[in-house]
Amino acid sequence: MYTTFQPNPVRLEIFKNLYQFIAEQMGIVLQNTAASVNIKERLDFSCAIFDSSGLLVANAPHIPVHLGSMSESVRSLINDQGDTIKPGNVYLSNNPYNGGTHLPDVTAITPVFLDNLSPTPLFYVASRGHQADIGGITPGSMPPQSTTVEEEGILFDNFLLVEQGNFRETPLRNLLLNHPYPARNINQNLADFKAQIAANERGVQELGNMVNQYGLETVQAYMKFVQDNAEESVRRAIDVLKDGSFIYAMDSGAEIKVKVTIHRENRSATIDFTGTSQQLNSNFNAPKAVTQAAVLYVFRTLVDDNIPLNAGCLKPLEIIVPEGCMLNPTYPAAVVAGNVETSQTIVDALYAALGVMAASQGTMNNFTFGNAKYQYYETICGGSGAGPDFDGTDAVHTHMTNSRLTDPEVLETRYPVQVESFGLRPDSGGKGKYSGGDGVIRRIKFLEPMTANILSGHRLVPPFGLNGGEAGKVGRNWIQHHDGTAENLDSTATVEIETGDVFVIETPGGGGFGKIS
Repeated sequence: MYTTFQPNPVRLEIFKNLYQFIAEQMGIVLQNTAASVNIKERLDFSCAIFDSSGLLVANAPHIPVHLGSMSESVRSLINDQGDTIKPGNVYLSNNPYNGGTHLPDVTAITPVFLDNLSPTPLFYVASRGHQADIGGITPGSMPPQSTTVEEEGILFDNFLLVEQGNFRETPLRNLLLNHPYPARNINQNLADFKAQIAANERGVQELGNMVNQYGLETVQAYMKFVQDNAEESVRRAIDVLKDGSFIYAMDSGAEIKVKVTIHRENRSATIDFTGTSQQLNSNFNAPKAVTQAAVLYVFRTLVDDNIPLNAGCLKPLEIIVPEGCMLNPTYPAAVVAGNVETSQTIVDALYAALGVMAASQGTMNNFTFGNAKYQYYETICGGSGAGPDFDGTDAVHTHMTNSRLTDPEVLETRYPVQVESFGLRPDSGGKGKYSGGDGVIRRIKFLEPMTANILSGHRLVPPFGLNGGEAGKVGRNWIQHHDGTAENLDSTATVEIETGDVFVIETPGGGGFGKIS
């Protein structure tokens, strides 16, 4: 089918933007219809469209760690359900060992049939949203001390959410309730899942409109052409890269080792993580899909062309991740921090191996708090790393996170807390010919007792500088108790907060690049 005509450059640009437009429309519907602060305000979600094989075609510019891994979830559905997939079905998946990232990130997948043009799905659309709580041993489902995936919440493995147009509420409620650590706010879960169904339906409608206007053969052909174009763009980026390697030390003592080998003859690269620490007893294990997402993100950012991140970007890349290491763990390893923390370290290790830039803050500073009534999660910005001809940026979300911080007015209206202050952390970026960006200081005062959790990195090991640049400052987590005493916390901690206590998070700065002349 795809060999009947060659891509027209103008049409290629049109279709590339049309596919991205559909994903963006899905995102707008999801934001407008979601119930949770996490999706509606923080925008911790991603939407994308996939071809009939489950390969990523285009995405909206949402959360990189979601987008690079969602294809694995869709392909898992195809492999598991195959011929049982029917029009009007929607599936839920968050299995970290089947394309998921961590349990709070739940993906709704809708197969697209379009008026019986084919007995099997022509496309797939999917939306991944971070649930404010999906069970687990702590409110917010980001437990710092989990050692198995079961302690992190409820696992959906291609669960049939909608069966031929009928929302399966009773089986869904049963799954959310009948667990050693059940979900705490099921009505909010259901509302957000329905918002994801609506977002997917918008994608189905827009794909139908596109097929009606251009014809199925053209739409499918240009999906392939858009992927081919992305592949060629990554090969052009590889042309100017050099071999390199890097060893990245984490606060826990774990190490990520990466070696990048450039193959000039076929314009490809091998990314080899052999030598990385074995699977951990903590939750900093990153599912293989997350590792792939981080690699995909790095090579996409090296491309100057305006292309959608898609499956074509991966074709020139051979990724070697030994099974049983912390970047490819085996069930039932805990993984909740692998998605948010270890993904950041993979990115920085790759940039260092390629000599592209110094370390970013290297953490998402995951802060959760809650009780039986309230559950909240946020990631907090810090400094980005400097490069060979640019300074780092102050107070930004770096690399694998791209979410927003909840407005103070909304946070204080929805939860019994007060944002006491939120500002830059001066001189926390590493100095150099080009300096790293500064982190921030965020102080949250609690107006009633809560369980609070911090899941972070670079509290012991500073974000590295490159080429003689200085490291950024490490972060710090501590509590200013209502009686005036202070309590320092580790990189990961769970604490019982009393009324009047202030939780203080000081985020790391980025590393500097080059010696100061």
